[in-house]
Amino acid sequence: MTSDPFFAGSDAPLIMGIINVTPDSFADGGRCLEPADAIRHAARLVAEGADVLDVGGESTRPGASAISSALELDRVIPVIERLTGEFDTPVSVDTSKAVVMREAAAAGAAMINDVRALESHEARTTVAELGVPVCLMHMQGRPCSMQVAPGYENVTAEVGDFLFERAAVCRAAGIAARNIIIDPGFGFGKTLAHNLQLLRELDRLTGSGFPVLVGLSRKSMIGAMTNREVGDRLAGSLALALLAAQKGATIIRVHDVAPTVDVLKIWGCVTGNRMGRSGGTSRDSVDQECRK
Repeated sequence: MTSDPFFAGSDAPLIMGIINVTPDSFADGGRCLEPADAIRHAARLVAEGADVLDVGGESTRPGASAISSALELDRVIPVIERLTGEFDTPVSVDTSKAVVMREAAAAGAAMINDVRALESHEARTTVAELGVPVCLMHMQGRPCSMQVAPGYENVTAEVGDFLFERAAVCRAAGIAARNIIIDPGFGFGKTLAHNLQLLRELDRLTGSGFPVLVGLSRKSMIGAMTNREVGDRLAGSLALALLAAQKGATIIRVHDVAPTVDVLKIWGCVTGNRMGRSGGTSRDSVDQECRK
């Protein structure tokens, strides 16, 4: 018997906490490069209410350069092994490389998060064999050049068409429909106007039947709207997380777990939507308070 994915059945978004095991990620590069630092950071995210932990060893910020499989494995596998050994929280691996997907799953990872939407045949075959959930993200171009001059006739329609086509390709490769998540890829080959249109029309994706993951935390679109630097974009990140929740997002990927959980607790009490499934006492207690 095949069990449902960990994200199935939640009425409100799950919170994905970010663990970048990289020296050059745009918001937190270098902070978790050492495994011990990554584990301490993960412990804090779990305590704050993260429902899933996303571990990435290769930066995909605008202008980022690719790294070798060997280096990516060296960065992520020791961290994933410790995370899955010490915490019950599901772990996702943020990678486009089939070998990293295989080794991460062997180390206990429960999900693949691929910014390139399983473009390689080997990656699709690997995920089909592993039988784990996978997130397919839209990106126009490549990280090294994606923000040079992105252009669309209708960004929401084109992003949707791409993601649905990729989902069909993945299903043809043997990946179960219940394991497919889609991500519009905010900031990946998109201008501020493109990102805003995608967010306004996000329900066109969330109404498609596929779970939708969004990553808006601390991104340059917030800086463009508020003139805030990366480290001072919490308020903007929370506003966008709430808007994504209201539009039906299934998973919200964030750097700042505790304040995002608080925002969604308030939203949940007002709307009656239950919180995610982390099992943390703070979420259990707020559900009880809302019912009083």
